[in-house]
Amino acid sequence: MNKVVLSTLAALALSTAASAEAMTLYTDPVTGQVFTKDGEGRQAMGDYVSAEAAASDKGPTVENPDSVEFLMGKETGPNMKFTASDNPDMWIKLGVRIQGTFENWKTDYADATPDTDNWDAYLRRTRLEVAAGFTKHISYVMDIRNDKANYQDDGEGTFNVGDAYLQIKKPFGTSLVNYKLYRGKIDVSRTETVKSAYVLHYDRPHVADEAAQYITHNRRGTNAKMYGDWKKKIHYEVAFGDGVSSAKFKDASGNSIGGDVDQESFFYGGKVVLSPFSGWEETKRTETYFAQGKHFEIGAAYWKSPDINYDNGTISQKIDHELINLEMSAHYKGAFIQAEYFEFDGVVKNRLSSETGKSNGWYATGEYVIEQLGYLAPFVRYEKWDKWEDAASGEDYELESKIAGINWYLRGNTTKVGLVYQEDDYGASLKGGEHTDTRMKLTTQWFF
Repeated sequence: MNKVVLSTLAALALSTAASAEAMTLYTDPVTGQVFTKDGEGRQAMGDYVSAEAAASDKGPTVENPDSVEFLMGKETGPNMKFTASDNPDMWIKLGVRIQGTFENWKTDYADATPDTDNWDAYLRRTRLEVAAGFTKHISYVMDIRNDKANYQDDGEGTFNVGDAYLQIKKPFGTSLVNYKLYRGKIDVSRTETVKSAYVLHYDRPHVADEAAQYITHNRRGTNAKMYGDWKKKIHYEVAFGDGVSSAKFKDASGNSIGGDVDQESFFYGGKVVLSPFSGWEETKRTETYFAQGKHFEIGAAYWKSPDINYDNGTISQKIDHELINLEMSAHYKGAFIQAEYFEFDGVVKNRLSSETGKSNGWYATGEYVIEQLGYLAPFVRYEKWDKWEDAASGEDYELESKIAGINWYLRGNTTKVGLVYQEDDYGASLKGGEHTDTRMKLTTQWFF
């Protein structure tokens, strides 16, 4: 191409650098001149766009560029992201999550109650995820879910909204101050805060599931939260909002308390997480690291849900729920370990009694990822929960759970399968009386 054409193209590129639209250029084959409009004797050269326009018009993206290469490819983002061509600060993400379980569930009772042996297949989680960016700082995240569809004899279930929060990131230009409004998780537990697509086992510890309901409904009752971090060394969050739900309000035995619940005050509290060692900072709340990197952290939380009035026809009283949570997690390449301790105050001993007291429990879990075997990862978990601390002679409120399994990360968390053995021992004072549940599960996940 001669100098006239080159200089013309350069001038046109400069003059249209801010344009987001494609421009068709034409040339006169006799003179070599370049034109922006068609005319007699002119030939189309092609469409040209500015560098800025080209960068903002790459189309949807889904793969995580930092992912390792698994047997089925790179892990996804998550979600497929579409960016507006005229404003890169505006975007939308769409994704799905489906977890399937095939299970054999046996119950062995200590008394004369007949033992059971059942087979079940169900969708542990079924979700459509949506997120939208409105400005550089503001975005919205939500999902629509139908979890445990076909679980036992529950049928297909119904859809409901899970996460539904407005996120305001770095409004003052610092990671120290961020906000979430409406239905965002509060950090009552590390494993409950970790996205369910990133946990080692789809069913979280029993004691952590209780913490998820003890302060606010499903740990995301409508709330307002401020959170942030300092150089990834110190993470914090404080929040207040709507309290407990009658549907998840249970006594120490595990029976629903029933009746009406009217809470006079918002819950409140917060959490602090520290990463004290240089180079071992926690950058993401997850349980799956795929033998990459390292981290170490410890954390503590205090939450209170006060002035809970309930009336179940037999008992009418006002109580406060308090929760203390301690956590620790670490990983170094393929090895991962995590543990948490929970202390509950304001526990109702029996739904037919006004007596309240304390409960405590803990769990520890670990995994080892074997890269050389296609990212096979054996894992274990042990849990002990004393659901009523001041048990009298002849009472047994203890729950003990043991899990061993293996995950196979075919494409990270995007595609994985697992085989799990679980044994849960229930004390005589718990719902169902003294018995042991034994479960064998084949699990699968598809997520992007």
